[in-house]
Amino acid sequence: MDCMHHANDILLTLFIVFVAAQVGGEIAQRLKLPGVVGEIAAGCVVGPSLLGWIAPDQIASGTPLDVLAEIGVVLLLFSVGLETRLEDLKKVGKTALLVGVIGVLVPFGMGTLWAHGSGFDWDKSMFVAAAFVATSAGITARVLQELGALQRVESRVILGAAVIDDILAMLLLGVVVSLQGGGGIHPGNLLLVLCEAAGFIALVGWGGARVMRWNSSWLDKPRHAQSPLLIALALCLGLAYVSTLLGLAAIIGAFLAGMVASETRQQHLLEQQVQPLLALLTPFFFVVTGSKIDLHELASAEALWTLLIVTVIAIVAKLVGGGLGALSLGRRGAAIVGFGMVPRGEVGVVIASLGLAAGVFDNRVYAIIVAMSLLTAIVTPPVLARLLRPPTPDTPPAA
Repeated sequence: MDCMHHANDILLTLFIVFVAAQVGGEIAQRLKLPGVVGEIAAGCVVGPSLLGWIAPDQIASGTPLDVLAEIGVVLLLFSVGLETRLEDLKKVGKTALLVGVIGVLVPFGMGTLWAHGSGFDWDKSMFVAAAFVATSAGITARVLQELGALQRVESRVILGAAVIDDILAMLLLGVVVSLQGGGGIHPGNLLLVLCEAAGFIALVGWGGARVMRWNSSWLDKPRHAQSPLLIALALCLGLAYVSTLLGLAAIIGAFLAGMVASETRQQHLLEQQVQPLLALLTPFFFVVTGSKIDLHELASAEALWTLLIVTVIAIVAKLVGGGLGALSLGRRGAAIVGFGMVPRGEVGVVIASLGLAAGVFDNRVYAIIVAMSLLTAIVTPPVLARLLRPPTPDTPPAA
């Protein structure tokens, strides 16, 4: 009877989380905000901080809800990789490469200095800074699509740079996760970790992509109608596990699995087939993420001041990094690219969740990082809309 009651409780919690995600996402989209913002906000509402419909012990590590959230984020990064092809990286050109590289280095440097100045050791400071780095390509792409600006040269640079940005962020994340093992920062240790991460990414991302491009017909040989998806999911879970064995985050392996699968002739079929799984499982990650935010941690003037500083650093760092890389497009073009790289969205949230789970920082810092990720996603759409609006006849366009 106790087992039956426990199962009923789990089903009720899953129902609450899933419905909350749908309602929050719908409200956010009606307000012209990314759906992920609404899903995380819904988690705050139904979580322990407000309504308490989700108890703290239901979102602890290893619980059914936590496992579903983990699977959801692995699939999310798999789908991001599925839209990332090596050929796309060759077409974006020097400007996108500069935007991607400088747009990673500047936020990482500024974030590390802020975290160390706030009392973190250097290795933990680098982990905190990793949440400042990666641009949410999904949020930016959705904004550009809604504005009808996908064909502009700035948009192509933004999306190309976001791909490079994501790969560099995955590599950087692998390094900082591995450094949390207690060995500290030593040149030899750092070089070893960097080589392991780079080697794994090169072997799987570059080598696997070439193999798949050469021959992917074997994906269709099993008789099951959905065999390409099933094999791709097995690859996703397998590489996610191998990533953890190497001391990297599981999402890195999932992302690489998606990149490998993107080179197959079944890419579009895989994108279609994985959508129902994403619709079912990804919301659990964002609602659970929101439910872990202790709003009381943000209820003081000090916390709000820290949040303001962190958000300003996050915005300015991407504006400087992205803008410097895109100076060849003129001032307005550089500003468009810079703001297009600002949203952290789900990537910053993922890194914040990893840091909380690893004990790198406490609930207060976690709440601040997640809130920063949300604020950067909220700020971007209206600013981009204004910058992309054609200049009035009496106002000469910026050089």
